[in-house]
Amino acid sequence: MRRRLLPAALLLPLALLLSACGGTSAADSSGGGTDGQGSLTLNVGDQKGGSEAVLRAAGELDDLDYRIRWSTFTSGPPLLEAVNAEAVDVGGVGNTPPVFAAGAGSKITVVAAWHGTSKGDTILVPNDSRLTTTAQLKGRSVAVAQGSSAHYQLIASLRKAGLDLGDIDVEYLQPADALAAFTSGKVDAWAVWDPYTSQVLQARQGRVLTTGDGVTNGLTFQVAAPDALRDRRTSEPVADYLERLRRAQDWVYEHPEWAKVWAQDTGLPYEVALASVKRTNASRVPVAVDQPLIESEQAIVDVFAELELIPAKVDFADFVDRRFNRDLPPSTSAPRVLKEK
Repeated sequence: MRRRLLPAALLLPLALLLSACGGTSAADSSGGGTDGQGSLTLNVGDQKGGSEAVLRAAGELDDLDYRIRWSTFTSGPPLLEAVNAEAVDVGGVGNTPPVFAAGAGSKITVVAAWHGTSKGDTILVPNDSRLTTTAQLKGRSVAVAQGSSAHYQLIASLRKAGLDLGDIDVEYLQPADALAAFTSGKVDAWAVWDPYTSQVLQARQGRVLTTGDGVTNGLTFQVAAPDALRDRRTSEPVADYLERLRRAQDWVYEHPEWAKVWAQDTGLPYEVALASVKRTNASRVPVAVDQPLIESEQAIVDVFAELELIPAKVDFADFVDRRFNRDLPPSTSAPRVLKEK
């Protein structure tokens, strides 16, 4: 079957935009700019359209008494490799990259969390596909980024339907390659996250077979280098940075029109950015790094260890720091529902 390819103009910005959910890309990071003033510099890992974009849009970078040096990564795992190497003090990722990093013995510490909807985490199929249920994926080819949140969402969705990874033909592809494979008909389905979900749906290149809603935990994290937390000179700026991120996330919920800023930052079409903000970004609630969160992540650890997809089974509790919780609600708090204005 012949399927209409996406315009090249859309492929380029999406190739640059691998969300915080991340994958096992070996792509390089690039040095970003610097904000703030003062003698101390906090090295922050980010991704296109990530923390820097929302902080800037919310005005949270206007009065810094320390400097933030931004490094932009294409996905979560390389960002966590930089945290492990102490090249980055803190950075944002999805719910699965920390599991892979912890399983590999990396020096990382989860210091903050957000709980949002998983409706943007989807398994997509082409519009002309005959597949209507997850169970029908048996024997079919599915693209997914290894080590990403979509990787776990795929496993969990399959198990809910009585299947496992061995029942499908897994194609481990980073999003740019997966997008091309999906739109050219080289794979039957694609497990992915927003803004890719919104991009495909807005371009009418596919439809949702199933979502991660009720299947995955909907968590995203800020992860820090342990040495940065032990040093008061950096731990205090880390605490301030996290508070600014929390305020900025509240601002996003009240101002979904910030998608215009995000679109400019990433090169995504405004309609795609707005759909992603409404479906996913605005739903996130700052929550505590607490015991239910640890248990939820431990369940992901156990699944990947059982499948021998990580080197070792670890205790996820050894990779968290609760000191920055303050009076945040529990990790099980319901995601926000964006009200149409």
